[in-house]
Amino acid sequence: MTEPRRPRRLRRLSSEESRLWAEISRLITPLRGRAPTPVAPSPPPAPEPAPPKPAARPARPAPRIPAKNGIPKSGLPHSIAPKNPAPPPAPTLPPLAPLERRVRTSLRRGSRSVDAVIDLHGMRQAEAHAALIGFLHRSRASGHAVVLVVTGKGAGGDDPYAERGVLRRSVPHWLRMPELRPLVVGFEEAAHHHGGGGALYIRLRRR
Repeated sequence: MTEPRRPRRLRRLSSEESRLWAEISRLITPLRGRAPTPVAPSPPPAPEPAPPKPAARPARPAPRIPAKNGIPKSGLPHSIAPKNPAPPPAPTLPPLAPLERRVRTSLRRGSRSVDAVIDLHGMRQAEAHAALIGFLHRSRASGHAVVLVVTGKGAGGDDPYAERGVLRRSVPHWLRMPELRPLVVGFEEAAHHHGGGGALYIRLRRR
């Protein structure tokens, strides 16, 4: 009597066999009326964890600017920043005036003498300029009204090529400059006995 055959135990497929079977199943055309056996998709790989971000440093506070007049500089808009006040305009002086008629007449007749005299003849321009400024300041401080400045006519001299009459032309120009205009009321050529064309009468402004 023949013994009945024992049923075979089904062996489970290995992972490699399952992968091959899935590839073959995709290539087989299914019969009509039968739906293909769905193949479970393989799970997507797990994403790698992102590296941790470095901790941000706290922002440094802006340096404090010391306040001026009770208002911080950082709080002032650029358009309203304080500006230095403009200097006051210089006072306008009246134009130079000639000597008064009675003063001129008395000087030319010799009935009146000048209050002070300075002789610039023979000085260099820079030396004569400084001497003239000092002389006029001292004369005004002393209360003088009319002074005499001797410039020389420029004739003669040891150097035949030297320019003649430099001080004679320069002194009137200096008297019109802003540094001396507050002191000088007017000037004109002196009388013959005071030097004529080589000297000037200068009338000083009162203090």
